[in-house]
Amino acid sequence: MIEQLRSWDFLGNLTWGHIVVVSAILLIGRLTALAVRGVMRLLAERAPPRFRLAILRVSPLLRLAVGAAAVLVAVPVLVEPTPQNIIVIIAGAGVAVAFTLKDYASSLVAGLAAILENSYQPGDWIDIGGTYGEVKTISLRAVWLVTADDTAVVIPHSRLWSSQVANGTNGQRSLLCVTRFFLHPDHDAAAVVRTLEEVSAGSRYRLTDSDTTVVVLEHPWGTEYKLKAYVAESREQFAFGTDLTVRGKTALRALGVRFAAVPLAAA
Repeated sequence: MIEQLRSWDFLGNLTWGHIVVVSAILLIGRLTALAVRGVMRLLAERAPPRFRLAILRVSPLLRLAVGAAAVLVAVPVLVEPTPQNIIVIIAGAGVAVAFTLKDYASSLVAGLAAILENSYQPGDWIDIGGTYGEVKTISLRAVWLVTADDTAVVIPHSRLWSSQVANGTNGQRSLLCVTRFFLHPDHDAAAVVRTLEEVSAGSRYRLTDSDTTVVVLEHPWGTEYKLKAYVAESREQFAFGTDLTVRGKTALRALGVRFAAVPLAAA
């Protein structure tokens, strides 16, 4: 092993003693990083609640600093710090970093394209690869979404190259909402359409003077109604859908309409 490593000129006169020293330095760095993590967690638990998250955010930075310091101390033990060796190390590190960060670079380029093309902007409700939420922040590398469940999701811009992006608002405050009703096929369809239109018109969440559309689809198991209406404020789209569903079911029951029921499959 030593002879193979010595074949690399920039390693100089490498001995087992050097390997032991470097291993000890890296081990101490690892133990120090673990100790820093434990201490920061302890401080976060004992600190006032308003400082807890701030302390936890500092922990990864300190651990990164400890790791970088260990590497900086270990490298001179392995490599004689001559100008030629330093150039070789920098060149090798540059190639390694470029290969490692190729996905990061792809995200940066995609982020630039998203900003120039205005694919999405803060406040838009978008769907990327099945993740639906409101755009909160657009950084150079990723877009930050908050879903309906109040979950923050960070999606790299590079997903633009492989995933479809659906933008429900496209810079507007309003948003088209679709509420579905599934009814037994034996009913007065015209009366149902009128009733659903009245339900939409009476909602306080609906965008004033916007159109309401009812789409009817027939299935073997029943009739599907899609009530399409615009909500005034995109953040209220789920409250709007709930309002239409609750009031719509009440109005349809008043008509004596039965709802569709799909038979359960036999166990």
